[in-house]
Amino acid sequence: MTEENPTREVVTALHARLRRFAAVVAPVEMDPDDLMQEAWVRVLRAHAMEDYDDIAAYMRRTIVNLAANERRRLGRGRRALTSLGTQSALVVDPTYPSDLAELQRLSAEDRAVLYLVEVERWSHRDVAAALGCSEGASRVRFSRARQRLRLELEGTS
Repeated sequence: MTEENPTREVVTALHARLRRFAAVVAPVEMDPDDLMQEAWVRVLRAHAMEDYDDIAAYMRRTIVNLAANERRRLGRGRRALTSLGTQSALVVDPTYPSDLAELQRLSAEDRAVLYLVEVERWSHRDVAAALGCSEGASRVRFSRARQRLRLELEGTS
């Protein structure tokens, strides 16, 4: 006997797209699945699933916020270790050859805008709604993120 579970159906329907998005915005040191799980916990802890008008947009915003927080936390840790002069002994840099290395140097917000506009082909109006900013701010962030990425790519060539 199978009972319908609307929450499970929504999560299943959104999983693949949100997983790809989390993989793009997450710091290298963070597993995208962990990021997604934490986002689901926070979103569902705040309100019931049916209380959200657009759960996918709210999840994307939460994923970006969590990724940015983790990136700041990791940066503080690296600075603390550097000031102690023990960074090389305690930190193993999980750097692997990748075409995405330059992309990882951008902030989570910049990667999110680039991903949503370039890969998902969203309009800046939709990106602005998902990220909680104005359409103009979305355009500016996108333009600056592309410029930063271009400089990263030219610098490593």
